[in-house]
Order: sequence, then structure tokens, then C-alpha cells
Amino acid sequence: MSSREVLGQAARLASSGLLLQVLFRVITFVLNAFILRFLSKEIVGVVNVRLTLLYSTTIFLAREAFRRACLSGGTQRHWSQTLNLLWLTVPLGVFWSLFLGWVWLQLLEVPDPNVVPHYGTGVAAFGLSAVVELLGEPLWVLAQAHMFVRLKLFFTAVLVLCYVIYFTKLLGSPESSKGQVLPVSRMTDLLPSITRSRAFVNWEEAKLTWSFFKQSFLKQILTEGERYVMTFLNVLNFGDQGVYDIVNNLGSLVARLIFQPIEESFYIFFAKVLEREKDATLQKQEDVAVAAAVLESLLKLALLTGLTITVFGFAYSQLALDIYGGAMLSSGSGPVLLRAYCLYVLLLAINGVTECFTFAAMSKEEVDRYNFTMLALSSSFLGLSYLLTHWCGSVGFILANCFNMGIRITQSLRFIHRYYQKSPHRPLASLYLSPVLLGAFALSGGITAVSEVFLCCERGWPARLAHITVGALCLGATLRTVFLTETKLIHFLRTQLAVSRLADKTT
Repeated sequence: MSSREVLGQAARLASSGLLLQVLFRVITFVLNAFILRFLSKEIVGVVNVRLTLLYSTTIFLAREAFRRACLSGGTQRHWSQTLNLLWLTVPLGVFWSLFLGWVWLQLLEVPDPNVVPHYGTGVAAFGLSAVVELLGEPLWVLAQAHMFVRLKLFFTAVLVLCYVIYFTKLLGSPESSKGQVLPVSRMTDLLPSITRSRAFVNWEEAKLTWSFFKQSFLKQILTEGERYVMTFLNVLNFGDQGVYDIVNNLGSLVARLIFQPIEESFYIFFAKVLEREKDATLQKQEDVAVAAAVLESLLKLALLTGLTITVFGFAYSQLALDIYGGAMLSSGSGPVLLRAYCLYVLLLAINGVTECFTFAAMSKEEVDRYNFTMLALSSSFLGLSYLLTHWCGSVGFILANCFNMGIRITQSLRFIHRYYQKSPHRPLASLYLSPVLLGAFALSGGITAVSEVFLCCERGWPARLAHITVGALCLGATLRTVFLTETKLIHFLRTQLAVSRLADKTT
């Protein structure tokens, strides 16, 4: 498969993931806005912070490194060994769910049962849900490796059942019987198997898994660091944790809707197009050029999206929180938290793209070296979170995250610069914006800030609608400027959209 074909499939995967993310997130957004009227802040804090942390930690420890290692390289491999390696995620998940469940029940502070009832049942349910989801991991990796765009489903038991039904149907199709679709011919080939001619697992993949586990363990601490600090150090009460988590989820909504599907899909693209152990000058130059062009466009897209959220988020944070959760969120620290999070989203967007490329292009030795940097960053982040939270309250978590993300971006940019230093490609040039576009962002930010002072948020709905109208006009003018100044990015997006539509028609 050529790099252009891989790029087309990655674009389809990203677009389909984006549409499904939007659908599920919109439903969740509406349900949460309704539920918040009937739950206490304490219940929200326990469920969204502590129990969700139990679930995400179990899933991460059991599968993250396996995913990255088994998605690296092409599809031409001994898949029986890869599947054997992936099935190890299930017993690992059982172990971690039992161990962490014991920690959550015996070592951490147990909430007052009069305020937060059925805490023990919640711990058991979240741990079991993590184990059930891991049952679909071999099928998930197989589908992602072969870029099955139409199979992009979610949520635990339904997830596993849908994968089983899909692959059962696919393996019985005429195309599969001709060996044109998958490296397996029946469902039993997906189960663990032992053969005398080959080792139980591919030891190169196993070593890469261990390298990614060390790296991903540190990344997990950085990603979920504030939840670990809240859970184990008790710097905030359950009510403050609930408000922080609601604002955190609302602030990261666009990041999860847009950036996460792009990062997941184009990590696969970069991993397939580039070879880990080779310098850029020693690889096929067409692939290197395509990868550089894609990276340049993704960086520009992330920068513009994040900058738009930052500029307009400052003037509309209080209004958004008031509409979403009422006075519980729009008063107190809520608006300050969301404004700070808007800045964090900008850094999150850039980091997602740079690390997407970096992790796909690094050699095993470079991954190991990067782990030491992540270790130092993890320690400093946790310490900084603890100190800033004592000084600034819950907004200290976001400021610490901004510091952490800035360091990670710097590390990735240094790698990308070195990677393309000896080639004619300069993908990092996309981080520069024209003065006209910067002026449009600055003007929009100033106008919407003045509008917030005079029109929002205690002057009734007519004034609020006027404030929203001002923002819509400024946003339209800014996007118009983007279309006029960023013609290269617009051409890339139109090309990928056309390729995705053409591929959908032929499948």
C-alpha cells in the first residue's frame, strides 16, 4: 500500500471517528446538563474523578503499551504471535482491577455514605467494566491495523459484541476466503495459540511493548496527574473536585471531539509510512515528503483551532457555564477555571500533533531516552500541581498542566527539527501565522471582551443573545481571514475530504 493510500485511509478513519465522537459527545453533553440539576457536587466528584480514575488507570496499565507496539510497522507479520501478545491484556486487566479496587476501598478515604451512597458497588462496577472492554482488544487492534473505517464503535459490552459480530461476518465473506482482507481465516484464529515452529509471541514486539509501557506510564501520570493528586493527597474536597471535573470535561470537549480522532488516526499513518530505525534521508523520499506535508497541515490546523478556542473562550466561559450548569458552575471559580482551560486547549492541540508524529518516528532507543525526560517531567508536574493548588486553588491544576504541556511540546519540536534537519522539508514552518491573521484574532478578542462587560451575564437573555451575536460575527470574520491567508491548509483539507468521499463510494 502506497503512502498516498495510507493517507487516504487515515483521513477516512479520522473523519469517521470525528463524526461518531460528535454524536456521542452531543448526547452526553445534553444528558450531563440535565443530570447536573439533580446531583450534588460531591457525587459528581466521586464518580467523575475517583471512580473514573480507577477505570482509566486499569485500562491504561493493561493495554496502552500493547496497542502502541502492535500498531507499529506494517500488516505483514505473524499475526498469531501478535494476537497472543494482545490477549495478555485480559489477565493483566483482571489483576489491576482487583489490586486497584482494593486500594480504592481500603487505602483511600471512603466518602460519607449519607452523602455518596453505594461507593463499594461503584468500585466493583467500574473495575468489571474495564475488564469486559479489554476482551475486545485483539479485535480492535486488528481492525485499526487494517484501517476498517466503518468499524468505529464504543462502550464496553456493546463494543466487544459489535467487534465479534463484525469479524464473524467479515471472515465468512467471499473476499476473506480469497485471502484478500485479513491474515486470519476463521474466528478461532483470533484466540491464543501455541505452535512449535514459532515462539508464542514476537519478542521484538514484546520488547517494544515494554518500552512503550514505561513511556506510557509516565504519560498517564501527566495526563491524569491532577486526578491522582486529588485522590491520594486530598488537596480538594469532593465538591470542589466535582466542579473542577465538570469544567475540565467541558473545556476539553473540543479536544476530545477533534484532536483525539486526528491523533489516533494519523499516528497509524505516520507509523506505517515512516521506518523507526532509519534516518529521514535513508527512507523512501516520497514517503518522507508526504509525512512532512501532512505534519505541516496538521500543525497548522491544531494551532488555528486552539487559538480560536483560546481567543473566544475567554469572553464566553461564564455564559457557557451558566447555560450548562446554572449558578453552581457560573459563580465562584468556574469561569476562571474554564478561561484557563481555553489556554490549555491551545497547548493540548499542538502537543497532540507533535507527539503523534514523534512517537511514530522514534526508534526504540529514542523512546527509552525520552522516558527519562518524561520521568523528570512527571515528578516536577506532580510537585508543581500540589504547590499551585495550595496557592491558587483548583486553577493551579490547569496552570501545572500548561507548564507540563509546554515542556512536552518543546521536546517533540526538537525531535521533529532534528528529524528533518538534513532534508529540504520544514514542517515546523506552519507554526508561524501571518500578521493579518494575528491581527484578526487580536481584534476579535478585544471586541468580545468589551461585549462581555456590557452585555453579559446578569442583564437577561436579550443581552446574552446580543453578546452571542457579536461573537458569531467576530468568529465569521476570523474564519474568513483564515480562508484568505491559509490557502495551503484549505487545499489540504479539501483534498482529504475529496479522497475520503471517493473512498466511501468505492467501499
